[in-house]
Amino acid sequence: MNTMTYKGYSARIDYDDRDEIFIGRILGIDHIIGFHAESVGELRSAFHEAVDDYLASCKKLGKEPQRAASGRLMLRIAPDVHKAALITAQANGKSLNQWAERVLAAAAQAN
Repeated sequence: MNTMTYKGYSARIDYDDRDEIFIGRILGIDHIIGFHAESVGELRSAFHEAVDDYLASCKKLGKEPQRAASGRLMLRIAPDVHKAALITAQANGKSLNQWAERVLAAAAQAN
């Protein structure tokens, strides 16, 4: 996956061959914030401007800007998967949180 990062925000980058432009969208927040440009340099500038505009708008409105992740994650999974994960974590001398963090980090790096 092609991404850019700025001030703790990440954006997915795609190329639109029909319009011959790069298109970006900020990931991990509820708001839809997109940007585009014809070159990588222009795209980076557009991304920075989009993040800066978002932060300025939040400040002006007196709202806390969303962050991509708080560090808290709640999952609903099948009981048999939960049991198997718990057993695997304990067998490796880890808490379920420690084990899940390691597994999720490895899976995220695989992309």
